[in-house]
Amino acid sequence: MDTDQLRRVRLAKDTMDRDWASPLDLPTVAAEAGYSQYHFVRLFREVYGETPGQYLSRRRIERAQELLRSANLTVTEICLLVGFTSLGTFSTTFKKQVGVTPTEFRRAARRSGTPPIPGCFVLYWAGGFRKDQQFSRSPR
Repeated sequence: MDTDQLRRVRLAKDTMDRDWASPLDLPTVAAEAGYSQYHFVRLFREVYGETPGQYLSRRRIERAQELLRSANLTVTEICLLVGFTSLGTFSTTFKKQVGVTPTEFRRAARRSGTPPIPGCFVLYWAGGFRKDQQFSRSPR
């Protein structure tokens, strides 16, 4: 594999690292690298040892683990924040990669640790509020 191919695959991986919580699909990421989706999957696997889908799922589950440890959000909220659209798929993928369900992971991770970050702060940081949403004080 030449350096131009490596650079193009790296650009697509950077896109997945940057936009992991966004709805990403294979044609979009492959187009970022300038390859057909089938050729891109082969090149990505050759370079990184896993498919783009496996890589993206792993990154999303890693982020979910951090949120389960530290944020006061429901499993469903975390599922959606990290880019999954189905709670069932999220839970199945989580258990396959981590070995326990998200709820079991949270319970074990919080036995000894700091109190969780309030969900409203996490949602604000993650862009859970619309930019055009206006908050005003109510009259006293």
